[in-house]
Amino acid sequence: MKTERYGSLVFDCDGVVLNSNKVKTKAFYEAALPYGEGPAQALVDHHVANGGVSRYRKFEHFLNQIVPSDAVGPGLDELLDVYARKVREGLIECEADSGLFELREQTQSTSWSIVSGGDQAELRKVFSVRGLDQLFDGGIYGSPDTKDEILARELRAGRIVRPALFIGDSRYDHEASVNAGLDFVFVNQWTEFSGWKSYCDMHNVEFVASLRDLV
Repeated sequence: MKTERYGSLVFDCDGVVLNSNKVKTKAFYEAALPYGEGPAQALVDHHVANGGVSRYRKFEHFLNQIVPSDAVGPGLDELLDVYARKVREGLIECEADSGLFELREQTQSTSWSIVSGGDQAELRKVFSVRGLDQLFDGGIYGSPDTKDEILARELRAGRIVRPALFIGDSRYDHEASVNAGLDFVFVNQWTEFSGWKSYCDMHNVEFVASLRDLV
């Protein structure tokens, strides 16, 4: 795949730029554990089945659909606070893709953006601390806005330039790229989407193991 031909490259964060899917899965479980192991595991299952969807929607689903109506435990704000604290610690320390800087060197005239289901303020702080923010001259964006909303807004603003390539690791990443009219490539080395290969075959989606394979 010739990435140099694109005006913009749009990256999902978790499982693509950072090996952080497991960090967030563990944080969902631990934040929900005051309600018991069963509900906590049910939240994890919902999280894994809905990769790329914001934490706000997942915890709302947890409280409205999983937790028994008479259960006593932390509310939405407290769940989000506990989750954010655990994720922040993990994102600072987790592995970044080894091909990231080499790909940036190869695509110097292409704008780079992050479009993630993660919290936007948290993403910007973590990328700044890790010295990765300088790579993404098109901006770093996340929840509470959805990926569909972010892509539509940034295309209108001209900060994402067509032709553009979305690089993701979930079904939702692919669906968002299709909705926005972007090309898409699936990265599988850290994905939690167990049926990714069948999905890619069914939808004729190109895939690579890591960002290094795009260099």
